[in-house]
Amino acid sequence: MNLKIRQAFKTTVKAAIIWFCVSSGTVISQTLPLSNNLIGFNSDEGEKLLIQSRSREDFFPLSIQFVTQNNQAFCGVASSIMVLNSLGIIAPESPQYSPYRVFTQENFFSNEKTKKIIAPEVVARQGLTLDQLGGLISSYDVQVKVYHAADTNLAQFRKLVSENLKQPNNFVIVNYLRKEIGQEKGGHISPIAAYNEQTDRFLIMDVSRYKYPPVWVKASDLWKAINTTDTVSGTTRGFVFVSKVNR
Repeated sequence: MNLKIRQAFKTTVKAAIIWFCVSSGTVISQTLPLSNNLIGFNSDEGEKLLIQSRSREDFFPLSIQFVTQNNQAFCGVASSIMVLNSLGIIAPESPQYSPYRVFTQENFFSNEKTKKIIAPEVVARQGLTLDQLGGLISSYDVQVKVYHAADTNLAQFRKLVSENLKQPNNFVIVNYLRKEIGQEKGGHISPIAAYNEQTDRFLIMDVSRYKYPPVWVKASDLWKAINTTDTVSGTTRGFVFVSKVNR
């Protein structure tokens, strides 16, 4: 990357970091401290990792659509609408934004197919399993591929996700156990936005923005966190690929 391009990209990254802080108001400033194994995106080192990354196609689309989950169990819903809006999928009507259409955490469940999978009231109480997440997203006009940790390994996970992050219009949502990466404490769902090859870290766009900022986490740590058993489904957690339907 020549000097002018590098400087221009660095300026853009700084602007994105400022956007995160401004758009979230006091959310970022009140987040919990990070353990030593994690690198906050809103830090000099976090910025540097994004600049160095060669696998960051998803970062800017997701940053434009970045939202905070509506309640402490809606991480999967918030992640889903970020990805669907990033893909430009035709959204249901939203009364508060009429005549414009956008996916929100409320109208996400207005699709009759979603209601057959799980009701929003149930999600608000217990969240989503990996398969429920995949089923809900696939009720819209997208291609969905669900990967359980039990069916992959660390090397495959790293390769699949890092290659995905080099492709436009192809997103990754990860389901993991927070305590395995040094956070509090249970299962969680959020999109992955980038991969830094030099440090072997993925950038998680954490949708519980009241709790943690986006973080860079080691691939091996994230793998341990997804290779855990969901007590609701009895199966391992994992990750989901979402892309436009090929026509």
